[in-house]
Amino acid sequence: MTKAAFALRGRNPDVLSCIANLSNDEVFTPPEFSNRMLDTLAEAWAADNDGANIWADPSVRFLDPCTKSGVFLREITKRLIVGLEPQMPELQARVDHILTRQVYGIGITELTAMLARRSLYCSKHANGPHSISRGFNSEAGNIWFERVEHNWNKQGKCTFCGASRSTLDRGEDRESHAYAFIHTNNIRERVSALFGGDMQFDVIVGNPPYQLASDGGTRDVPIYQHFVEQAKALQPRYLSMVIPSRWMATGLGLNDFRNTMLNDTHLKVLVDYTNAAEVFSSVGINGGACYFLWDAEHDGQCMVSTVRGGEISGPSLRDLNEFDVLVRDDRALDILRKTLSHSEPSVNTILARDKEFGWTSNFDGFHKTEKPGDVPLYYIRKMKRSHGFIEREKITKSAHLVDTWKLLVPAVGSGREREKSGVDIVLGPSQIAPNPSVCTQSFLFFYVDSQAAAESIQSYYKTRFFRFLVSLRKITQHATHGTYSWVPMQSWDRHWTDEALFEKYAITSEEQSYIEALIRPME
Repeated sequence: MTKAAFALRGRNPDVLSCIANLSNDEVFTPPEFSNRMLDTLAEAWAADNDGANIWADPSVRFLDPCTKSGVFLREITKRLIVGLEPQMPELQARVDHILTRQVYGIGITELTAMLARRSLYCSKHANGPHSISRGFNSEAGNIWFERVEHNWNKQGKCTFCGASRSTLDRGEDRESHAYAFIHTNNIRERVSALFGGDMQFDVIVGNPPYQLASDGGTRDVPIYQHFVEQAKALQPRYLSMVIPSRWMATGLGLNDFRNTMLNDTHLKVLVDYTNAAEVFSSVGINGGACYFLWDAEHDGQCMVSTVRGGEISGPSLRDLNEFDVLVRDDRALDILRKTLSHSEPSVNTILARDKEFGWTSNFDGFHKTEKPGDVPLYYIRKMKRSHGFIEREKITKSAHLVDTWKLLVPAVGSGREREKSGVDIVLGPSQIAPNPSVCTQSFLFFYVDSQAAAESIQSYYKTRFFRFLVSLRKITQHATHGTYSWVPMQSWDRHWTDEALFEKYAITSEEQSYIEALIRPME
């Protein structure tokens, strides 16, 4: 065997940089990005071990618990081949040692398991004639995959991942997407059963599946948090994964996970890409993507970097748990702290909840022609705003808010624009609704007792300052009640401008420029 067999980086192009993603929940990691993560790992290992080279240690075990293309295992192997050469000069012996004793993977589907074996062993069979290893007796080698089934409860949900039975109970001829690593109550027993013996991994690294379609495809269930939790349960020395960034502020069922991450003092490095296209160019992931390094022996602040449009902010040492969500860019922290130091109530104290009147966005129980006693009903349908009328007696929820002036604000605002260009309007245009009035779930609304107050709130809503504070909690396109939490209440007896707000909250000229660089004017 010659060294040329392993010179994959010199080939043009690298096949793993060219393959298409299977879906938004099974995203292949580009080789260049996987190497950034491995560089971060190597730097941490050296810092914790008196400058030692992790790739020169023949005892370190690596696990990718959700391998797809096999890129992490391949890049780890390439580094170990170079690092171990001084102590293992014979190439075949060195390769056999690395592949049989140091690198392990768990495939997420039969197809990706074969792809990973092809990437790592240069053969879909680890013991085949074309395999670069001579140390395996099985076709799988150290990349395991067997079909696993979901555990359905009486409500038709999987007790492990929350998948919908109606969506994924599709028979044995199609993939179950029940991933072995998270479909168990005892991950240590599961891993021992897969690879034999009491397996202790020093490093766990990977790119887990992000979500599963559920409830007829109307909502996606995040599952990447389960991979992080199971990996921690294996008690590795280091853990590094790339996951969507939306956990930092939002996400279905992610409150506990977010709280755990923000309070985990073992998080040593966090690198956040506000536009996921800077990581995965062909997949749209709302809210960006990030990778982290978790160090079992680290106990303290986290080194946080934010990447926006190729520009890196940081790294800066931060306590992640200063707030209930993570403020992604440390340059915003002083502005937020100064604002909150006034201890004013939040505007969400006069902001209605989602579906305040009980009607979903597709509600059609209204009519177009006004009748005596009717109340105007505002809605958005097919991206167009309109209004109809409904009998007052049909308003059975939150009837006390009918007779108020309202500033209607769309529940779905901008978001992708900021990810692509770095500048965003953040929220959709507002609309004043008279007293009386109601709306569907398409809108949230601020409620006050006069038209003048509604116009004052509207002027405040249009300011960059208002929308900047919303943007710190609004990580996707959806603007929920909670995204307005950090916007302070004002008096509704004047027309608000950024100049007045900057003066009130002592926003410096440098901070003003920062806000103006991120938030577009709203006409």
